[in-house]
Amino acid sequence: MSPAADREPAAGAAVDAATARALEFPAVVEMLAALTAFGPSRELAAASLPVADAAHVGLLQDQTDEAAALLREQAQATIGGARDLRPHLERARRGGRLTAPELLDVAATLRATGLFAARLDDWRRPHLAEVRAQLDDAPALRERIERSVDETGEVLDGASRELAAIRRRLRTAQDRVRERLNTMLRSTDLAGVIGEPVVTVRSGRYVIPIRAEAKGRLKGLVHDQSASGATLFIEPLAVVELNNAWTQAALEEQREQERILDALSGEVERRADALLGSLVALARADLWIARARLASQLDGVRPEPTDDAVELLSARHPLLGASAVPIDLRLGDRFGYRALIVTGPNTGGKTVALKTLGLLALMHQAGLRVPAAEGARLTIFRRVMADIGDEQSIAQSLSTFSSHLRNVVRFVAAGGASTLVLLDEVGAGTDPTEGSALAMAVVNRLLDDGAMVAATTHYAELKTFAQEHPRVTNAAVEFDVQSLRPTYRLSIGLPGKSQAFAIAERLGLEPTLLADARRRLSREHASIEETLGAIQRAEIERDAALARARDEELVARRQRELAEAGVERARREAARILAETRRAADELLDRAERDVAELQRELGRQRGAHARQSAQGAAARALDELGLRAAAARESARSARGPHEAAAQTAPVGASPQPRVGLWGRSRTLGTPGRIVEVSGRTGRVTLETDGPRVVVPGSDVEVVDEPVSGPAPRDREADEMRRRAAAHVSPSLDLRGERVEAALERLDAYLDEALLAALDEVRIIHGTGTGALRRALRERLTEHPRVRATRGGRREEGGEGATIAEL
Repeated sequence: MSPAADREPAAGAAVDAATARALEFPAVVEMLAALTAFGPSRELAAASLPVADAAHVGLLQDQTDEAAALLREQAQATIGGARDLRPHLERARRGGRLTAPELLDVAATLRATGLFAARLDDWRRPHLAEVRAQLDDAPALRERIERSVDETGEVLDGASRELAAIRRRLRTAQDRVRERLNTMLRSTDLAGVIGEPVVTVRSGRYVIPIRAEAKGRLKGLVHDQSASGATLFIEPLAVVELNNAWTQAALEEQREQERILDALSGEVERRADALLGSLVALARADLWIARARLASQLDGVRPEPTDDAVELLSARHPLLGASAVPIDLRLGDRFGYRALIVTGPNTGGKTVALKTLGLLALMHQAGLRVPAAEGARLTIFRRVMADIGDEQSIAQSLSTFSSHLRNVVRFVAAGGASTLVLLDEVGAGTDPTEGSALAMAVVNRLLDDGAMVAATTHYAELKTFAQEHPRVTNAAVEFDVQSLRPTYRLSIGLPGKSQAFAIAERLGLEPTLLADARRRLSREHASIEETLGAIQRAEIERDAALARARDEELVARRQRELAEAGVERARREAARILAETRRAADELLDRAERDVAELQRELGRQRGAHARQSAQGAAARALDELGLRAAAARESARSARGPHEAAAQTAPVGASPQPRVGLWGRSRTLGTPGRIVEVSGRTGRVTLETDGPRVVVPGSDVEVVDEPVSGPAPRDREADEMRRRAAAHVSPSLDLRGERVEAALERLDAYLDEALLAALDEVRIIHGTGTGALRRALRERLTEHPRVRATRGGRREEGGEGATIAEL
């Protein structure tokens, strides 16, 4: 590729080859290609490029989303076993014969296609559903190939009846010639003639070895001799006809095998177009799955597209692995600036910060997830341009400064809206005064044209420029002077220092030399550094104060939540105790009523007037005794219900009307209501028609009450009302995304209590994916909770692995 072409993006691409190399995008592409399953998808991965069209980026990201969803549902989803059939299909199209191993490749690919198609049979999302419609596993062709060729590439006897018959003749001819030669080897007539008693093959004929000096003793055809010439391999005349029969059968076998391979190749030729389309569909799906697997490896997220902003929290360079230090990157008008000037010591991470910003933008626009925290946002850049590293060229007589400046000239000409420009050591390689002035002019021009800019520098003048320009801000990579090691953290809003004097002092440079060096700094430079140092200290103090205020607010909020949760738990505990007490009282009353019912049934079995009178007397005595027992039960129930409820039930309500037939009455002792059906003037007893058996009680024990309204009992209505009110304000799902683990667990405990009170059978806990720490903590707490029956991961429509379903 020519140098000019190397610096121009391909049609529809957002980056040129030189910038892609500078940002190490090809290395990410190699990681992607390594996750593909076969050649066609590997070629698609290698050809991946960032695109500049927002709709196209959305399409690529949707495809990755679908593949990730497929892997969540079917972790082993793969097209493993597929082969690159393009050369085979091309030869078949031209009428060529496919070899047995090539036909096995076709069968293996068709088998992999069928398995993958079966995984997508019930898939309803559009992109993989479209792939499913294009897959052709040609089951009849696959079965015929597998019936004709074995795993070693040999044509099977079952490939045709003719081949089976030929091979039977071949084996018979082979056995005859070998048997005849073995008989000759055992013959005493040839003692001293045979060199070694073994039958072998030379020039496609069965022969035996004899000593060269005895060749006259055995008539036959010499086909070969040993290297020393001491042994001759002779086909005796006696087996020539047998060898001919064997050779003829072998030729017939070969012709029949070729006929079978031609027939199978013809079937492949007739389906070549469909098989090629299926192969392309498989390759596309495999590429999407590879993108999803890479996202899982990098713990990547799909950025939210924005019009003109970059916000990457905990962004990590994908090529640094576990050693990558997360950094926060913000850029755009919504943050009050469109350019970052990154300063700090050498090897402190300035260039890595630039590469991380540019590389993640390219990954997003190539359909890849980016290694950052949830909530990432990225604009779709029309063009990404980066000048990173040294492209000094002796052949082209370009110095370091000239090579950088050539790129800058190109960037200024191509810059504009939706453009990201990354400049490493802008203005370096020439006089510092002129270089810094040129750098400020370039950044200002790019901003005027609508571009976003991120640049690194050591120039103090650029730090001041960033502090004073309304659309530019400083950023610093941190450095630990004590350990002489960079921390690689990025602080936006603060200017960095090169730390040259501090590093020299820690390394033991003489104090007199350091003092001399400090005196040699220009007054202007010293003033700039002092001013920037004061600004940095003020910013640090402000951030510390803000952090303290946030911590205090968090503590106060947590204490308030704990207090509210404690009050709510106390209320729930009181309600639970009251409900249990009521149940105990109800059980006492139920036992008493069952005893009365049993006595009533006993009375009904008595016959005759005299017997009935005697029984009524006995019943009266039993009722008096039972009345005492019921009164004791009710007294226990009143004590269990509490003083307030007992007082409410025993408080006088005024004079009660006398019991009369037709009115409703209630036994004070038993608490049983019923319609009055009989009033005995002689004995003073009253008979009540209840829901169960009739109850006969003393008239003094009966108070007249209003006829009850049909419906649930008061206690049932009260419980239903409590559940209705609880269910009205308890949501079936709880969103804990963004919460810290401790706060999330407290909210979970309180929410489960409310859900249980509201009689919810199932709840959904939303925690997101992220690093997985919050998900693991919540699922562990749910597993240990005594009122949680079972838990499971969310289905696709419920939020997938970003949610957990708990059955209560």
